[in-house]
Amino acid sequence: MEQAIQQTNIRKGLTKLVIPIFIETLLIMMLGAVDTIMLSQYSDESVAAVGVVNQIVMFAFLIFEVINIGTSVLCSQYLGAGLKNKMVQVVGVALLLNLVVGVLVSAILHYGAATLLGWMGLRPELLKYGIGYMEIVGAFAFFQAISLTISASLRSANKAIYPMLVTVLVNVMNIIGNYSLIFGKFGFPALGAEGAAISTSVARGVSMVVLFVILFKKHIPSFPLALFRPFPWKELKNLLKVGLPSAGENMSYSFSQVVITYLINILGNDSLATRTYTVNTTMFVYLFAIAMAQGGAISIGHLVGQKKIRAAYLLGKYVMRLSILVSLILSCIWAIFGHTIFSLLTKNENIIRLGVTILIVDVIVEIGRAVNIYATNALRSAGDVNFPFYVGLVVQWTVSVGLSYLLGIHWGWGLVGMWCAFLLDENIRAFIFVKRWNSLKWAKKGFVK
Repeated sequence: MEQAIQQTNIRKGLTKLVIPIFIETLLIMMLGAVDTIMLSQYSDESVAAVGVVNQIVMFAFLIFEVINIGTSVLCSQYLGAGLKNKMVQVVGVALLLNLVVGVLVSAILHYGAATLLGWMGLRPELLKYGIGYMEIVGAFAFFQAISLTISASLRSANKAIYPMLVTVLVNVMNIIGNYSLIFGKFGFPALGAEGAAISTSVARGVSMVVLFVILFKKHIPSFPLALFRPFPWKELKNLLKVGLPSAGENMSYSFSQVVITYLINILGNDSLATRTYTVNTTMFVYLFAIAMAQGGAISIGHLVGQKKIRAAYLLGKYVMRLSILVSLILSCIWAIFGHTIFSLLTKNENIIRLGVTILIVDVIVEIGRAVNIYATNALRSAGDVNFPFYVGLVVQWTVSVGLSYLLGIHWGWGLVGMWCAFLLDENIRAFIFVKRWNSLKWAKKGFVK
C-alpha cells in the first residue's frame, strides 16, 4: 500500500514537470515551424535552403548539449541528495563553459556559412537564401548556448514553468518579427529568409536576458566566489563525464542526419523540400514523448540521488508505455490527414504525393522513436551515459545512413526508401534500450556516493 501511494505521488510530481516542459517544447518547435510555414508562402526554394541551414545549426547546437545534459543530470542527483552548494558549482561552471564555446561556434557558423553550405552541395538557386540566413542565425548562436544552460538548471529544480513562460514570449516576438521582416509589413523591408533569421535571433537574445533575471530571482541568487576557489575541477570532470557521451550520441544522430540530408539533396529540390516539411510536421507527433522523457529523466535523477532504484525503474516503465501510446495515436492521425497537411504547406503535387506516403511509413518510425527518446534520457539521468552513445553510434550509421544510401540512392526507392531505413534504425535501437532498462545495470552508475 505504501509503495502504491509513493508511486502515485511520484507520478503527480512528474505531471507537474511534464506539462510546462510539454508546452515549452511545443513552442520551441513552433519557433522553427513558424519560419517554415511563413517562408512556404514566400517560396519552396527558401524552405529547402533554410531546412539545410537548420540541419547544420541544430548540429552545432548539440555541442552546447555536452554541458547542458551534464548540468541537468548532476543538478537532479545533487538536489535529490540535498547537496545545494554542489548544484551551484555545476551551474556556474556550465555557464562559463557554454559562453566560451557559444562564442566560438557563433564565429564558425557566421564566417563559414558559404563554405559549410557548399560542402552540403546546395545548388546556386538555394545558396542565395541559405547563406544570408545562416550568417545571421549563426552569429548569435551563443544566445542559445546560455539559454539552454539556464533552462536545464531551472528544470532540474522543478521550476520548469519559468522556461515555458519565456518561450511563450519568444514565440510571440518571433511570429510578429517574421511577419514584419519576411513580407515587409509595418514599414519594414521585405527580407525573405534573412528577415526570418533576424527575427529568430532577436527573440533568442531577449530569451537569454529574461532567463538570467529569473535564474537570479527564483533559483540561484548569487554565485559566491568561495565556491569557485579553488576551481571545482571535479564538477567540470563530472559535467564532461556525463555530457561528452550523452551529447556524442545526439551529435552522432544529428551528423547522420546531415549526411542523409546530403543524400536527399542528390534526389532533387522536391525531395529536399518534402523532407523539410515532413520533419517540421512530424515533430509534433513525438512532442509528448520528448516532454515525458525530459520530465521523467529529472524525476529519475532525483530518485537515483535518493537511492530509490525500484521507484526509478517503475517510473521509467510508466513513461515508456505512455509515450508509445500517445505517439502511435498522433502518428496515425497525421497519416490519415497527410494530404490536407501538405496541401496547406505547398501547391506542388509531387511534394504532396511524396509527403503523404512518407507519413504512412512514419507511423512505425514513431513507435521506435518514442522508446529511444525515453530510454536515452532515462539511462543518462541514472548515470548510464556510455551505453546509449555506443548503441547510437553503431546502429545509426550502419542502418540509418547505410540503408538510406542503399535503399534511397542505389536501389532507387528515393525518399520513401530512406524513411524505411529510419524505421529500422529507430526500432532496432528501441529493442536494445528496453532490454538495457529491464536489466537494471544502470542502477550502480549514479554520481551521489
